[in-house]
This record gives sequence, C-alpha cells and structure tokens, in this order.
Amino acid sequence: MIIAVDGPAASGKGTIGRALARHYKLPHLDTGLLYRAVAWGVLHEGNDPENETDALAACTFEDSLLDNPELKGEEVGRIASIVSAHPLVRATLIKRQRAFAQQPGGAVLDGRDIGTVIAPEADAKLFVTATPQTRARRRHAEMQKAGSTMSLDRVLADIRARDRRDMMRETAPLVQAPDAYLLDTSYLSIDAAVQRAIALVDGRIKAKLAS
Repeated sequence: MIIAVDGPAASGKGTIGRALARHYKLPHLDTGLLYRAVAWGVLHEGNDPENETDALAACTFEDSLLDNPELKGEEVGRIASIVSAHPLVRATLIKRQRAFAQQPGGAVLDGRDIGTVIAPEADAKLFVTATPQTRARRRHAEMQKAGSTMSLDRVLADIRARDRRDMMRETAPLVQAPDAYLLDTSYLSIDAAVQRAIALVDGRIKAKLAS
C-alpha cells in the first residue's frame, strides 16, 4: 500500500504522514528532507542555490545526511525551496523517492508532488493544507521554541514566497492530484487531523476492495 501526502509548508503533512506510517506499520519518507539535504550541501560548500549546476552537484549526498538536525533549520528550508525548483535536481531525486515508494509492502511519503509525479499510482492520496496565516503561526511557534527571534510577519512573508515558488515552478509544481482527498487542518487539532486522515485512507482502501 502506497500512501501519498502532499501539501504546502507547515500544513501538517509531515505530522500526518508519520502518524499514518505508524498506524499502518509502513516505512515513512519526508521527501522534503532530500531537498533540504541538497540545500545544506549548497550552503556548506558556499555555492549559489539559484545556480542549477551548483545545486545538482549537491545531490550526491549519503542517506545518513538525512538524520542531520541542521536540515531542520529555517535557512536550509528557505534554500531548499529554491533548489527544488531546478528541473535537473528534481529529476535526480525522483529515482530515490520512487525506489522508496515501490519497496515491498508499500510506504508513506509526504512532500509536494508525491501523488502527481512520484507515485501517481498511490492507493490513497491526501492533499493537506491550511491558511497561510495558520501555517505561519505554527512555524513561528516552532521557531520561537528553537530560539529564533524572527517576527510573525516575516514568517508569513516567507510562507507565501515558498508557496509561490512551489506552485509556479515549471517542473512538478505543487498541485492537488485529481484523486486526492483535501484535508484542511486550519481549525483542527493534531489528533483530530490525524484521525480524519486515517478515516479518509480507510475509506479509500475499502472503496478499492469493493470495486
């Protein structure tokens, strides 16, 4: 069983993806970490994230880098949004993501193009979203806990800028797959959002079995 969870930054897709993986006892991949690993490599080498060649050179990272806590940094996230727009970077990382999705028994993947590009054959697809203001408040609270002093207005501006880059890029833009369930988490608690996600996936599985 392959479960695809897509959505914009700070929508809750990662939390939901991990919860679905635990519930269905499937391996989970946060595909955003792959792009953050590329971003980390670009920053580490002092290269230009806007330059596709520089970004492509950072794609040959070891899987162990995905456990590096520095990948969760806000600057790495900002750069990840830039490098992910490069077609050659996306083409290079697609192979790793598809291999993960197609492993025996299935998997849960969350990202921005799982249901449309990486695993269009997924058994269940969710598109998780929330208002920009809600997502900004969530991200701002996370950053404050980590010691950041960035203002809420700046976080909101960053969220909107990422949305524009993700939705406007030519290669694999952020878009809801036609057969994906829409899950708006704006006014849901974490537990409520997870339970709703499980119900939606269960419903899709039952419908497939009945067809």
